[in-house]
Amino acid sequence: MIWCKNPENASGEDNNIPMSLSLSYCRSAFIVLLLGAVFFSTYAHAEPVPYTSASELKNRFRIDHMVDELTLLVQRKYGSAPVVIVLPDGSKWYSTRHPEEVKWVDGITGDMIQIKKPMPGPWQLLGNVIEGSSIQKISKLDIEVAQIPQPLFQGERLKVTAKMLGDDLLMRLPGLDFMLEWTVRLVSKHLPEDENFSAGSIIAGAYKDNGEGLDEAPDNAVFTSMINLNQPWGHYDYQVIARNAVFEREINYPIFLSPQPIKVNMLASDDPLSGVWQLELIVDDDLLKLEETHFEFELVGPAGLQLPILIDEVTQANTLYPLPTATVFGSYRVKGNVVSTTITGREIVLELPELFFNFIEPPEPPPSEAELAAVAAEIAKVAELKAKEDAIFWIVTVNVGLFLFGVIGFVVWRKKQALNKALAAAELRLMQEQETAEKKAVSQDNAEVDLNLPEES
Repeated sequence: MIWCKNPENASGEDNNIPMSLSLSYCRSAFIVLLLGAVFFSTYAHAEPVPYTSASELKNRFRIDHMVDELTLLVQRKYGSAPVVIVLPDGSKWYSTRHPEEVKWVDGITGDMIQIKKPMPGPWQLLGNVIEGSSIQKISKLDIEVAQIPQPLFQGERLKVTAKMLGDDLLMRLPGLDFMLEWTVRLVSKHLPEDENFSAGSIIAGAYKDNGEGLDEAPDNAVFTSMINLNQPWGHYDYQVIARNAVFEREINYPIFLSPQPIKVNMLASDDPLSGVWQLELIVDDDLLKLEETHFEFELVGPAGLQLPILIDEVTQANTLYPLPTATVFGSYRVKGNVVSTTITGREIVLELPELFFNFIEPPEPPPSEAELAAVAAEIAKVAELKAKEDAIFWIVTVNVGLFLFGVIGFVVWRKKQALNKALAAAELRLMQEQETAEKKAVSQDNAEVDLNLPEES
């Protein structure tokens, strides 16, 4: 593969070519390679020419008629817009508008564009391409994943790497971590004798090139594993998938996740009030070297307790280690890890399951008969006093009720008497008025009779 340097940046550094390589030399090399490819095509059924040797000048490059497929890797300024591709016929492609057979991934620092059967002729890129960077033209994308070591244990902190290859060479592009998604799956073999018999497919992690966790440096083209191995032991298929909109690659091979070779148990003393607990450390010395096995624990308890515990000398496969005496009632937990060396010489780090214990305040002793009698007497006294208070309350309540009832009855009786007297007086007055009216009527009748008497002769 030949990389051609931009003559406008002749003083810059380029890891792929020496500084003295000139543009004319690149063109000559391209012609030589092109002729060699034409010659070789007679015997190899027209294999594609190494078009990565095409010269680049001001983001221009040429693609010949023998290229069936290529992937462009373009490095842009951080946060700049995706490039615009100008085809030989003058038409343009954008990241949001291009033919369906073109696959385009635009990241914050670059573009990855896959083109099938590209149009032969001069191409051009418009955009904030970093000065001095090469436009990588790749015919084959692939991934390389380091093998998982065996034996592999539950809870192990594992560092393995993966790489993305272009034409069998390491691809390095700033921001590639944002343009590529890695997924790690553990797929159970469903063997009845394994603990993972019914586990199915487990998403266990990914590979990252961000300089965090176990990854040594960001954007160094080496992706490092971030895998959770706190899974049931047994036979798995280790499946790694790298994908984006441009391509998808998968690697799959069998592994065996072994049971953890170290067990830690929490043992309480016979006296629950002593506050003493012990750790039972059981090491499988058929798998690990005892002299190179070191434990690191942290005791976390109430009142902000955080106490580190280091056990760096293990001489027996089964060891008891007393924890510091608990003095404050509450819940405690012990978390830790162990570093060791396998019999085969592999250095390992294991994360141990958390352990818990409770230091509970003892209950008070049962009361004596005298105390029970005193309590009973006090209860009886309180009950008697309450009964008296209730009786007084009801007596007062009844008396007050009777008094109010009597007052109300008296008032009603008085009002009824007054009403009866008023009614009687009204009736008497009415009768008197009626009698007076009748008398007056009679006298009037008599007067009228006297007036009409005939005179005597």
